[in-house]
Amino acid sequence: MKKPVKVLVVDDSALMRKLIPKILEHDDSIEVVGTAIDGNFGLKKIEDLAPQVVTLDLEMPGLNGIDTLKEIMRRWRLPVIVVSSHSTAGAAITLKALALGAFDFVAKPRDVSARMPEIANELIRKIHAAAESAGVQAQFLPVETRSPQLGKLRPVAPTHIVAIGVSTGGPNALQYLFSQLPAEFSGSILVVQHMPEGFTELFAKRLDRSCPIRVKEAQSGDLLVAGRALVCPGNRHMKVRKLPLGNVAVLTEDPPVNGHRPSVDVLFRSVAEEFGSQAMAVLMTGMGEDGAAGLGQIRAAGGFTVAQSQATCVVFGMPKVAIERGYVMRIADLQDLPGVLQAHCGYDHSRGDGTEAKRATTGGSN
Repeated sequence: MKKPVKVLVVDDSALMRKLIPKILEHDDSIEVVGTAIDGNFGLKKIEDLAPQVVTLDLEMPGLNGIDTLKEIMRRWRLPVIVVSSHSTAGAAITLKALALGAFDFVAKPRDVSARMPEIANELIRKIHAAAESAGVQAQFLPVETRSPQLGKLRPVAPTHIVAIGVSTGGPNALQYLFSQLPAEFSGSILVVQHMPEGFTELFAKRLDRSCPIRVKEAQSGDLLVAGRALVCPGNRHMKVRKLPLGNVAVLTEDPPVNGHRPSVDVLFRSVAEEFGSQAMAVLMTGMGEDGAAGLGQIRAAGGFTVAQSQATCVVFGMPKVAIERGYVMRIADLQDLPGVLQAHCGYDHSRGDGTEAKRATTGGSN
């Protein structure tokens, strides 16, 4: 019989130190080997108890969560699941933790004592995925870079529509990918990253600050223009629509698909229907199978389909399912994906020499 996954819970809240083990005890394949009241105690208990996965609160007195995470990454490189507050401040510090190597996060409900069981399945799934993962992909943790923000420029029609689906491991993978694309990238990018409402706006802004291309959280009616990525907001689906005055993104509140809203399949199916052979779909690191069926539809419609390689995925779930179903035309390492996108979409020489770092998209909702 397989040994249970050993988990250490680090949280300064007595309530959370009680609730998280109570949630996890419903899964016989998980064993909470200990709890810790702060970062210093957490580091000592990692030495004593040798857990396989750590759940970590970020807002703690003494040695805070970020400094604790840095030390865990330096000394053990254990997978860490952040337990984040559902607030703007909580989202900002969570994104910082992901950039420093945290495996994933769960957002605490606003009414913790009454609604914590609602995230039980999510937390259990992520603990198992963390225990089975290859660990932190240190070589692909993004380097913070800054591109100058220049004035609003005219929108340029894209050569291709690039739809990207990604989940666990996505924030760092996307930042690496986007940081390697030129401002003159001729495709229009649409992203579904499994992430809760309130986190996606800050995530998009973080990407925009550190990448040559424009990145923003999508709004209904946003034009699909070259050199820009639209990130689907949490708790919404994103589709596309061809209109006489320009092609646009459309947000909906339709029911979850594959247990997700946003769902990668919803985006991919819409892109397949509207753009066919002009479409390119990329399925990247993540748990589950969201996006596999939609990737198949893009291939059937004449589009180009790509999956991130197992060697560079934090979790080889979503790409693996699509590959096994025969929907993937190209498998690429993360470091090769920027070149794959540029080769397929082409380079628009009419758009400048790269000195104008941001394109045509800073004004209004478009």
